[in-house]
Amino acid sequence: MVDKKVGLLLRIFIGESEKKNGRPLYEWLVNEARQRGIAGATVFRGIMGFGAHSQVHTSKILDLASNMPVVVELSDTAEKIQDFLAVVEESIKDGMATMQDIEMHIYSSK
Repeated sequence: MVDKKVGLLLRIFIGESEKKNGRPLYEWLVNEARQRGIAGATVFRGIMGFGAHSQVHTSKILDLASNMPVVVELSDTAEKIQDFLAVVEESIKDGMATMQDIEMHIYSSK
């Protein structure tokens, strides 16, 4: 069975070393999204990137301890994502969030 819905994709760009309540921020965001009933979340770790301070972070051998880029993607209805954006805005010190319209195709055997 396929359920089609219009929704929003929220991408949150942060550093791997960012923390919230003593936990990695990306982990905290995913758990918070799950508790709030967001349809889906995925975390990607980048191999190279830069952010607001234009400092390049890379996964080369000598830079393994650097603050690698992380992208957290969340998808759900526009209403749920807009509500979750308030959580994001109060949690992120350095980073960026983007949103785009999506068409969700939800597959379930239930």
